[in-house]
Amino acid sequence: MKETDWNDKVKRLLKSELVRRGISTDDLVLLLQNIGVSETKSSIDSKISRGTFSAAFLIQCLNAIGCKNFVPEITADLISEPVVIYRTKKHKTQYAGS
Repeated sequence: MKETDWNDKVKRLLKSELVRRGISTDDLVLLLQNIGVSETKSSIDSKISRGTFSAAFLIQCLNAIGCKNFVPEITADLISEPVVIYRTKKHKTQYAGS
């Protein structure tokens, strides 16, 4: 079974959101400062290129760029097992004498 490179996936997710909104790393530095997060351009570039940033940093970036609804594209290679939806049957209670 092929091993998934999760760092690569998360880095591509963040990069795609930045590109979609036309936001450069320089812009991101300023936008993060606006929400009280101090990062340099080089630190952001390093984090994104490695893909080894925290979930908190990802949320900070998404918040800073105005991304309110982040729904990453889930592809077949991200899912190892099929999604199963269990349905429950509604049982009718029968009483004696009814």
